[in-house]
Amino acid sequence: MKMVLTQRQREELNNAIADYLYSSGFSDAFDAFKREAKLVNNPTDIDKSQSGMLEKKWTSVIRLVKKITELEEKLKDVEKEYISGAPMRDKRSPTEWIPRPPERFDLQGHRNAITKVVFHPFITCFASASEDSSIKIWDYETGDYEHTLKSHIDAVQDIAFNSNGKLLASCSADMTIKIWDFQSVQPVCIKTLHGHDHNVSSVTFHPAGDHLISCSRDKTVKMWEVMTGYCIKTYTGHRDWVRMVRVHKDGALMATCSKDHTIIIWTLSNNEHIVSNGDIKATLKDHDHCVECIAWAPDSASNSLNEAIEDRNNQRNNKLFGPFLASGSRDKTIKVWDVSVGVCLFTLIGHDNWVRGLCWHPGGKFIVSCSDDRTIRVWDILNKRLNKTLESAHTHFCTSLDFHPTSPYVVSGSCDNHIKVWECR
Repeated sequence: MKMVLTQRQREELNNAIADYLYSSGFSDAFDAFKREAKLVNNPTDIDKSQSGMLEKKWTSVIRLVKKITELEEKLKDVEKEYISGAPMRDKRSPTEWIPRPPERFDLQGHRNAITKVVFHPFITCFASASEDSSIKIWDYETGDYEHTLKSHIDAVQDIAFNSNGKLLASCSADMTIKIWDFQSVQPVCIKTLHGHDHNVSSVTFHPAGDHLISCSRDKTVKMWEVMTGYCIKTYTGHRDWVRMVRVHKDGALMATCSKDHTIIIWTLSNNEHIVSNGDIKATLKDHDHCVECIAWAPDSASNSLNEAIEDRNNQRNNKLFGPFLASGSRDKTIKVWDVSVGVCLFTLIGHDNWVRGLCWHPGGKFIVSCSDDRTIRVWDILNKRLNKTLESAHTHFCTSLDFHPTSPYVVSGSCDNHIKVWECR
């Protein structure tokens, strides 16, 4: 590429070259250059401040090239750190890996808001439910779409796999619950359960696998026998729409949260066909608005929770054994509870809108939440504070998320009809 110099720049460059040739003793080259460049002045006539200018420029260029090379290497290192998530990732335990941007996949396929996303416990796939009445199956490692399950005639509100992953349950605003055989190449609906009188908002399997539990806008919680599809028990106690139900992993306790601002802890008994509130173990009242979501803490969270409480009081307490529960509410807060004594241990404040979904990190050190403020936030349990915010994780309300129990992935869904898979680093 031809360089364009002004007349003055050209004269300065020619003088600098002539000065270099003259001072270096290249007499013949100097005479030839002076003649061809039509120089009038001898180098001895040049301002002394200009003497040695060519060498100075040359050494400056060398220094700049070296500096540019160093900066390029630093930029590469920073890019590697951004992609890997942190400069010390290789020295950190997977228990400390958290979801980091950018997303691994941005999946589209649903025609309406995503209501629920949940990982399969063993296969490399997850299921998504939507207000478009469908359920879709995706491969979270490749981002490939696999199947669409259609049977509901209104918005699908919640989905859940049983412990061995052979069955998938779904519930809907059409007031039904459906059980899908997930062992076939194309999952098929094998049972439809009727019994609720209004929108069925949440469904979960009992860890033993023999029973299914659902809750509804009709203010009730029902237990169903998976094999027969019969409702064997109805729990009453909430005064408004029951938003979510989750069973503790040991199967002895069940938690429900409601629009009545409360969380009820139920004792699961074997007595059948009882309609009563006599199974209530505790009612947790501390939220100021509808409680949208709940999640039982894994055993791995016990140490972090105990250390967090000790730090708060600056003294050693009697060890807390739990079980522990986290809850998210429309009051924009997340609360962590010791269910055994019915006490709120601490409150996490930071979201700017309703908290719509939350889950515990399998390592027990973090809670991950999503909100109508369009963010996904990671909370440090030990220090009881916000650890990381994924700003604008979605372009609309974030409605649901799930953390894979063994693989470093988080999946989230939104009212923007998009599903995102986030890799933990």
